[in-house]
Amino acid sequence: MLQFINPLLQKALQSISPCQLCNAEQQQIHSVCADCWQQLPWLKSTVQRQEMDIQSACHYDYPIDRIIQKFKYEQQLHFQQILAGAFMQLRLPKVQAIVPMPISNQRLAERGYNQSLVLGKILAKQLDLPIWQPITRLQQHSQKGLTRLERIENIQQQFQINTTSKLRYRRVLILDDVVTTGSSIFALKQKLEQLGCQKVYAACIASAAI
Repeated sequence: MLQFINPLLQKALQSISPCQLCNAEQQQIHSVCADCWQQLPWLKSTVQRQEMDIQSACHYDYPIDRIIQKFKYEQQLHFQQILAGAFMQLRLPKVQAIVPMPISNQRLAERGYNQSLVLGKILAKQLDLPIWQPITRLQQHSQKGLTRLERIENIQQQFQINTTSKLRYRRVLILDDVVTTGSSIFALKQKLEQLGCQKVYAACIASAAI
């Protein structure tokens, strides 16, 4: 089970630890030095996908693309602080709960964790908000060879409402790591609206060009 590092211990470790990117300077901001932090491919703006406005902290370029890949596929969990820190650079809307992008049980078994949930927990603690997970995701199949409409339909069928709880939130924030077409966020948004959500916002660490 992943645990949050005590903030005081984390600060003490940062004062003696090297930057996680250049390994030369001391950590100053979210586990990296000030220069490396400033050189990230910042966007800090809104991108539009599937007629949705999605806040994006960075462009999906070097080195944030490699950081996300290592965190997501290579179990390099020490990058969670810099990635969560990127989310915190956004002007996030006032919401009642955070909804991390769900992954299938197959993906969960492969990786050992849901990367969006790990980051969502850090952000939720900072914002004093609950994590809400009323939607599950079925096995994710390859999209290769499908038309645009087939891709959208395929993704929409992956998301299932799984909650029997009467707990509902009207204003929620979807968190995802990388957004390309936005199809997954749009499909998740539709399911959340079925549960009575009136305002569904979305934010990502990085957005890729389409």
